[in-house]
Amino acid sequence: MKRLRNHLIGVDHGEVVLFSDFEHDGVMWTGDGARQTRAHVEFSESFRSSPTVQVHLSMWDMASDTNARADVQAEDITNEGFAIVFRTWGDTKIARVRVAWQAIGELRQADEWDVY
Repeated sequence: MKRLRNHLIGVDHGEVVLFSDFEHDGVMWTGDGARQTRAHVEFSESFRSSPTVQVHLSMWDMASDTNARADVQAEDITNEGFAIVFRTWGDTKIARVRVAWQAIGELRQADEWDVY
């Protein structure tokens, strides 16, 4: 459990279109086997420390004649931002994906500053 120790709690959120591979025959639409894509997200304001980040698919468009396989995660989380990582595998054909995210964590106090 993440314990927050001050009264300044920040919540940031957004959505990212990760890819639209059907438009240009990209690897998520035409490929087979293990595939992944990453997108870096910058928070609108820096957190005091790494926040808790949740990600989820907010739109997906997958071929109906193959299995639907998807894994979406937040990785490399810092107080400045994180990476959205989307993975699929096998014969799955994915035309496009949009991911929504939310970050919750402590903000710096107005009079807090680093000496070193």
